[in-house]
This record gives sequence, C-alpha cells and structure tokens, in this order.
Amino acid sequence: MKKKVALVLMVVLAMAMAFATGSSEKSANGSSVSTDGSTSMEKVIGALGESFMQQHSSITFTYNPTGSGSGIKAVLEGRCDIGLSSRALKEEEKAQGLVETVLAYDGIALIVNPNNPIDELDVDTIAKMFKGEITNWKEVGGDDAGIVLIGREAGSGTRDGFESITKTVDACLYRQELTSTGDVITTVSQNPYAIGYASLAAIKDTVKALAVNGVEPSEETVKDGSYAIQRPFVLVTKQGVALSSAAQMFFEYATSSEAAPIIGAAGAVAAN
Repeated sequence: MKKKVALVLMVVLAMAMAFATGSSEKSANGSSVSTDGSTSMEKVIGALGESFMQQHSSITFTYNPTGSGSGIKAVLEGRCDIGLSSRALKEEEKAQGLVETVLAYDGIALIVNPNNPIDELDVDTIAKMFKGEITNWKEVGGDDAGIVLIGREAGSGTRDGFESITKTVDACLYRQELTSTGDVITTVSQNPYAIGYASLAAIKDTVKALAVNGVEPSEETVKDGSYAIQRPFVLVTKQGVALSSAAQMFFEYATSSEAAPIIGAAGAVAAN
C-alpha cells in the first residue's frame, strides 16, 4: 500500500513539474518581442517599443538596426518576431511567404550641409546629380565646387526608395555608401559640398532638408502626397507562422489608432 501511495505521489509530482516547466517555457517564450531591420525606422520603432513596455512591464522589447534587407532575411530565417523594412516587399520576397503590413509613411529628405546656399531642387535635377550628369554645384545655382554624393549601401530600404522614385536604380555614382541613416546625416553635416538622403523622421538640425519640386518635406506634405519622395515603413511577418502572444500584442498595438500620435511625434505618418 505504501509503495502504491509513493508511486502515485511520484507520478503527481512528475506531472506537476512537467506542467510548471511547460508553463515557464510558454511564459518565457511570450515575454519578449524581437524586431530587426530598417535603421530609418529607429525613432518610430523606438518610441512604439518604449510606450508598449510602459503598458506591459513584464514584456521585453528589442530592436536590432541591421537594415531593411537584413531584417527581411531575419524574418525569413526565423531569427526575429517582426521584421522592419523601409520599402515595400518585392514580389520574390512575397513569393517566399513574407507578408507586409504598412505601419506608416515616411518622406525621404534630400539633405545638404547647412552652409550650402541651395534650398530647393526638382526630381529631374536630383536624378541628374546622382547619375553624374551634373557634377558641380554652380550648375544648380550653388558654389563652384564638386558635388559629393552620399548614399546608403545596397539592400537599404532608403536607397531602394530613393532610387526607385528618382529612377536612378543602379545608376548613382556615390562617393560613399554608408550602412546607416545616422552615418549619412553625420557625413553630410561635415562636408559643405555633400548631398545625401535620409529618413525625414531621423533628420537633425546638423543638416538642411531641401524642398523638392517646391514642396518642403514634412508630416503634412507626406500625408497629403504633395511631397514627391516618400516610401512606406513596413512590418514584415511570415505567412503561416504565428507570432508569440507578446509579439502579437505589439503588432496589434503598433497598427492601432492608439499608436498614431506616437508615430506622428516620431516624424512619420501613421497608416491607420
């Protein structure tokens, strides 16, 4: 009888330990949200992540700024919960089961050093400059000095958006190709003859954003579509792969009307 009681107790204890372990693993798996991708989305995602964690103190939110292409690949390979892309997904990426959800819209600002006298360019002139057909600032009303073209690395969502809109894909003659929005801004701020492009949401007063086709880049002009150079900020997930409970909560929060003011304060225009 004692042996039977002991056996029953051992079984109950084993079941309890298994249940506790399973619950612990489920809790651990659902207590974090990992995002990976676009450096241009840093301010927007950072603000959303901070606000989300204030509402859910038991959940940890992480953001890995690797660039749009790397973020898309991370989702495909299952290395993060949600990918971040500052361009729309390509058909071949969708064919691999990736799904895009537009979070917001962002203007791509043309930036120059604050001491540059140029305040405005049109899209056609911008294209000619980046393709090397216009090489001196005096040709567009500036100083007699060579134009230094600063851009992003291949795979960057910002580069893809800029080159697609200006019709300069694979034709830009960059002096430097940098790996983050911050690097572009810093480089342009330090060179009086440089011109580059960066997310409007990331612009600092160390550079000057140019009007394009007579329209200043702003939240209002991006929202009404009058600013010509703009692109989407996209959340990337994989079809058929369920998000963890924590990641699903963040996804729903980020795409809700509640998040719109936070996205706006970070310099982008909420899609919802």
